[in-house]
Amino acid sequence: DHSVQLMDVVESYRDVLSGLTEIHISSIGLRTNEIMRTLTVISAIFIPLTFIAGVYGMNFEHMPELKKPYGYFVCLGVMILIAIGQLIYFKKRRWL
Repeated sequence: DHSVQLMDVVESYRDVLSGLTEIHISSIGLRTNEIMRTLTVISAIFIPLTFIAGVYGMNFEHMPELKKPYGYFVCLGVMILIAIGQLIYFKKRRWL
């Protein structure tokens, strides 16, 4: 009778530990998902900026924008507007 009661206690402790392990694994997975979402948003912001910088980083002679006196500032302004627009979009979607 005592051994059956002891086995029941051990079984209930095992169930509690199993539940705690599942909670711990779930919380780790949730934190990992949050980190991955943040990294994805950062990547999504920098991809178009990298594309623009790559296009204007090419050494072609016939790029009319390069001869403009404010071409650099226009390009930089467009990049900033894209980044701000994406930040606003991601904040509205609650991804940041």
